[in-house]
Amino acid sequence: MSEKLSFRALQLPNEQRNAYGLRYHDFARYRKHCANRTHRIRSTLKMTHGKGREFKKLPPLKPEMIKDGHLHLLLMESERAWAYSQDLLAQSQKNTEHATTLRHSATGRFRRSVNWSTQLLSHCQTLYASSRLSAEGLLEVTVYTLILNGRFLRYREEFDDALVQLGVARHLLDELAGAARTSRDQALATLFGDEIGPEIRYCAHELGRAEAYNVDKIVAEVAATNRNVLVDGCDALLEAFKKQEESTNKRKTLQEIVWEGEPVPVRNPELVDVFLKVQDAQAKLESSDAQGKSNSKKSVAAYDAILLALSDAEEVAKKLADAQTSSGPRDISFVHAYIVYQLLSRRIQRDLRLMQALLPTTKGATDGRVYPAVVKLLDTVMQSLIQMRALSIVDDNSDLASGVDARISYTKASRCLYLARCFVAVKKYAEALTLHRHAAIHIRETQSHLSVSSEIVFFPLTATELSKLETETSTDQAQAKREWLAYNGGSLTQDPKEYRKPPFFNSALNYVELDLDALRRRAGLEVADEGEKDKDKEKKTQMVVEEREEEPQVPVSRGGLSGLLGGWWGK
Repeated sequence: MSEKLSFRALQLPNEQRNAYGLRYHDFARYRKHCANRTHRIRSTLKMTHGKGREFKKLPPLKPEMIKDGHLHLLLMESERAWAYSQDLLAQSQKNTEHATTLRHSATGRFRRSVNWSTQLLSHCQTLYASSRLSAEGLLEVTVYTLILNGRFLRYREEFDDALVQLGVARHLLDELAGAARTSRDQALATLFGDEIGPEIRYCAHELGRAEAYNVDKIVAEVAATNRNVLVDGCDALLEAFKKQEESTNKRKTLQEIVWEGEPVPVRNPELVDVFLKVQDAQAKLESSDAQGKSNSKKSVAAYDAILLALSDAEEVAKKLADAQTSSGPRDISFVHAYIVYQLLSRRIQRDLRLMQALLPTTKGATDGRVYPAVVKLLDTVMQSLIQMRALSIVDDNSDLASGVDARISYTKASRCLYLARCFVAVKKYAEALTLHRHAAIHIRETQSHLSVSSEIVFFPLTATELSKLETETSTDQAQAKREWLAYNGGSLTQDPKEYRKPPFFNSALNYVELDLDALRRRAGLEVADEGEKDKDKEKKTQMVVEEREEEPQVPVSRGGLSGLLGGWWGK
């Protein structure tokens, strides 16, 4: 059998560890999973050791008979022994009485894991020599074996040899990441490199190195002198790997993610997969926008696709953030906040486009059947903006935080305006005018935030749009007042059926001073002269004064002892 094998010694353990317990450091669960998986693989390959207590030794495996299942079996056996050793070490820290026994058993299981990985490496070297395994596959198996050897030596406190093993493994991982044909392979190599970085730093510190914190420098020094010693034909193997990667035309790479001018590294294969889906959905959305279909159903469907991809990315990032034990300058918590920001921004864009599609239908309409839908969309936009304001990446940027606050106030003002139109449609003018006053307050808040904020791409807001909203609010407020006055005279309790609109003469008399002399002349009545008018005014004034003088004056009573004595002596 001479078929080409596609064995990935780093991808398979990463998937199994994340799915079966090691994301939360549950080594017992992962060990049981490895035991079950090895049993299934042995049954499939018919490599069981007999039934019952009878043990049948298996014949030696010939290189030409090796399949992918045989390599998977050796890898899972190694993973099973390694997980068992880590579980025993964890138990030794809790059980102090049997700590020595548990550590001795853990050492034996660790040694067995190294033995299984060494067998796997020897088979892969034979397959590579017969051109049945790619250079990438052999490099991954070599890295896996070096990592296990280095960890075992570090556990036995042989820090010098452990530093050499881990340093060469880190160097090979950097080579794999640098020449990877896909972003997932690059993230996979980066993930394993980040895992052994602290172990390299610890070994260097125990050896007393001056720059133990500089992992890259230590790796460069160690790998330059030891990589050809530990790995047979390392230079030729790396050269063959690079040629194979260059000959592969299919390169599905992830575009660089930038936040505030700095790149956001995606160092996990699971995140790479979901970000690639987001990238494809974003490309479809941009193509629909370029064709001028921003308000079409296809555009909304494109938004649904990118929102679904971002929701999956947020779920994966949340799981990784919950299981995170260490942080860095761009850790997984930051990536999770970035994904949530993108999800909320895309959701806001979709809701604004739905509003743009609804609002043109309201032109010339006398009913408010569309306004409740607009209010519902504005509620969703406001909720998304409030969630965005609570994100750490927004709170750390003062300009962005002010911009989000301005959009929140603007959305509240728009919501009050359209909700007031809903109340006007059902003849509830008092509520509508109250909402107009609230809208004016939110507009002033928007003006104060907008003066110190930065531009936000997903929600453009200018002073012209704000002044337009202010004009619409004042116009609607005046129109609502006129309609309320015509409806029931501006009363809160009067029934509009019983209300009669006053004639113009009676209503104008309250605001305009009429010329009664001119009206008397037009009616044919006599008009008094100016002298008689003055005499009448003097008579009226004298009568008022006399009435005031004739009013009885009430004596002021004195209280206390002086009032009592004054009553006795007539004072």
